[in-house]
Amino acid sequence: MKPPFLLDTCVCIWLLGDELTPKTEKALTDAYVAGTTTYVSPITALEIGTMARKRRLKSPLQPGKWFATLIGQPGMAIAPMPPELLIESALLPGNIHNDPYDRIIAATAREYGYTVITSDRALLDYGEDGYLSVLEC
Repeated sequence: MKPPFLLDTCVCIWLLGDELTPKTEKALTDAYVAGTTTYVSPITALEIGTMARKRRLKSPLQPGKWFATLIGQPGMAIAPMPPELLIESALLPGNIHNDPYDRIIAATAREYGYTVITSDRALLDYGEDGYLSVLEC
C-alpha cells in the first residue's frame, strides 16, 4: 500500500478550484478508492488566511469556510501538528529554504511517512535530495 498523501497548499487551492492535473486527480482518486486518507496540514489554514489578507486567494468563500470545505472533501483529514513537530521543522536536515509553511509541511511528511503532493520546486528538490517523499503535480 502506498503511503498517505499530504497536500501542499497549492494543491489544496487547485483541488477546490477544480484545477488539478490529471496525474494528481488520479493519485487522489486512487488513494480514496483504496481507503487511504489524504492529509492537510493545519499550517495550510494559516497560509490560506494570510493569502486572503493579502488578497491572493481567488475564492468567493471566506478563508474559514474555504478550509472547512477542503477538509470536508471525501477522504480528507487534518494532519497532526504537535509542538515537537514545529521544533523539528526548524531543525530539518539538508538544504531546504526558510519558508515556515513548507518547512512544517516537510517535517509533517517526514514524521508521519506521508508523500507530499506539490509543484513547489524547493520541496521537490528536497525530495530529490532524499529527505522527503514527493509526488510532483
